[in-house]
Parts: sequence; structure tokens; C-alpha cells
Amino acid sequence: MVEYNKAILEKANEAIIKGDNEGFLSFCTDDTEWTFVGDQTLSGKEAVRRYMDIAYTEPPKFIVENLISEGDFVTALGKIRLKDGDGKLADYSYCDVWRFRDGKMAELRAFVIKTD
Repeated sequence: MVEYNKAILEKANEAIIKGDNEGFLSFCTDDTEWTFVGDQTLSGKEAVRRYMDIAYTEPPKFIVENLISEGDFVTALGKIRLKDGDGKLADYSYCDVWRFRDGKMAELRAFVIKTD
């Protein structure tokens, strides 16, 4: 199951890179919950969809440096470039901790720090 969860996250990330938000969301549970530590929590797929419509007006560019999997969890460490609140491209370092349930992404705890 560990490698299976890792493969799901990799496929979901491929959809994001292509700008396919709905493709990404197909890998999430309906009750998915995303917590951006120190910022906000999104509850449910519809809330995540609305967030993505705003935050990902252009597909983010990111590099996954490490992908660590154990049990129901997959942790991704890397760098991401996306538009900030002012609409300017900005660089961030991130650590995403995903919890999987029944082959889908059920929970995200994201630690994101602007680096430029």
C-alpha cells in the first residue's frame, strides 16, 4: 500500500502540472481536509476546488525533492513557484504531509514558506 499511495500522489501531481485541477481532485476523498499550517483550513472537495481556482490560475511549477512514504502517509518535500497574493510569481519551500484513506488523499497538512 505504501508504494501505491506514493504512485497516486505522483499521478495527482502530474495533473496539477498540466493545469488539470479536476483530474487532481479525482484522487481526493469528498471530505478531504487541507490545513495550511498557520494560515487556513479547507474542508471538503468543493472548498479545495474553489481554492485551486484562485491559487492555481496558472499551473504551479514545482520540484519534489523527496517523497517519503509510510503506512497511510506520504510526505513530499520540495520547492514550488506560483503566484502570490499580489499576482506575482514567488518561490516557496514546502513540506506536504498527505494521509490516504481507501486509495485517495483524505488529508493534507502543508507547511509552506516563501523563500524570495
